[in-house]
Amino acid sequence: MSTTTPTVRPLTTRDADALVEAAVRAADRLGVTGSVTVLDAGGHLLGFRRDDVAVLISGETSTRKAHTALLLDSPTADLVELVRPDGLFHTLPTALDRPLLFLAGGVPLHRDGRLVGAIGYGGGAPEQDHRIAVAARDEAELI
Repeated sequence: MSTTTPTVRPLTTRDADALVEAAVRAADRLGVTGSVTVLDAGGHLLGFRRDDVAVLISGETSTRKAHTALLLDSPTADLVELVRPDGLFHTLPTALDRPLLFLAGGVPLHRDGRLVGAIGYGGGAPEQDHRIAVAARDEAELI
């Protein structure tokens, strides 16, 4: 008996462009300036934008949030408590040689139930960054 894995269309540059634009609109609605990063399932950069007046570090934080959400297949907002001194993942940030960032604003992206990438937003307060990333994901209808 042969079993096959269903093919899921990977995240494309067109998807990434739509996600970036959706994040910019969501950030504008909240009055937040920052950066948005979109990664594919392999962690490769598909889309990036930094607002002209955003703090420079927002580019790094958006990328690290997306990377963290991708590697752990979880919104970074859900992981913050796990890296506190008494948390299950307390040593994870230092145990891995990866650009992880356990602050809200990173969200995994799924298509047909399969992980296809992640989006990260940095520049606002953590809860704002999370709202922006979720709004972009939901508008792009990737779930």
